[in-house]
Amino acid sequence: MKVTDHIESSKGKTLFSFEIIPPVKGRSIQELYDNIDPLMEFDPPFIDVTTSREEYVYIDREGLLDKKLTRMRPGTVGICASIKHKYDVDTVPHVLCGGFTKEETEYLLVDCHYLGIDNVMALRGDAMREEKYFKPTKGGHPFALDLVAQIQDLNCGKYLHEVIETDDCSNFCIGVAGYPEKHLEAPSLKSDLIRLKEKVDAGADYVVTQMFFDNQKYFEFVEAAKEMGITVPIIPGIKPIAVKRHLQLLPQVFRIDLPQDLIDGVEACKNNKDVRKVGIEWAIQQSKELKAAGVPVLHYYSMGKSDNIKAIAKELF
Repeated sequence: MKVTDHIESSKGKTLFSFEIIPPVKGRSIQELYDNIDPLMEFDPPFIDVTTSREEYVYIDREGLLDKKLTRMRPGTVGICASIKHKYDVDTVPHVLCGGFTKEETEYLLVDCHYLGIDNVMALRGDAMREEKYFKPTKGGHPFALDLVAQIQDLNCGKYLHEVIETDDCSNFCIGVAGYPEKHLEAPSLKSDLIRLKEKVDAGADYVVTQMFFDNQKYFEFVEAAKEMGITVPIIPGIKPIAVKRHLQLLPQVFRIDLPQDLIDGVEACKNNKDVRKVGIEWAIQQSKELKAAGVPVLHYYSMGKSDNIKAIAKELF
């Protein structure tokens, strides 16, 4: 079932969803299940599964370092199929431009279609660690807009090298990212919204925002998007702060602002256990305000841990 269908059938009720990351190679999928299990009581209609792009590792070969390209967290589509089978819940695999050719993307989408996966999240992805700026993969897409267009083409039976007349076309519901405080590479919020409008016009069905900690920025973003003609659902993405280091890490990586009240609360904590409590309480209050405003879904970035997400969800669902 499509994410947009879940939203429509909820008839104004705010839904609960969350995002997980695949385990590192060699780790059991049971670790994922152990973190998903406590959250199923809140009836998530869909679960997002991230995709990691390739990265370099260095292997010591008798004193010489051998540079190899690898993926540390493969298995996104397999995990989606496994979760769908185990929990009877829809899954949303993240599909990236970075690290994938157009052909590899087409094969991934065909696999998703065969597995009955109805939703995909189309993202450009980040630059590699060794790169200052994002560089498209040779034979891949430079922008999420191009990726959205490829997925929409496939929905119409248009493959990369041929048009196939078939009654079994894919019908993916396409999600894209939105940035209430603008994408870190965008020159302005308005220019970022123009890019978002282009993705919606190309076929995107809904938007999930990057994390934010000031609800007013989300509300202003949604209003600005509407004024630009963006009418698809805009789902807020919420991440509870868990460790003191997040005060420096999150603004550095995501170029977001943290409210001073939250900063003061975290800095007053004696340890990360106390920080986690502050993060949970802030997310609860943030979520209550968003729910009262009628947001379609509250989407939580779990980063593989579910105890704080469960504590938040218990107060809202």
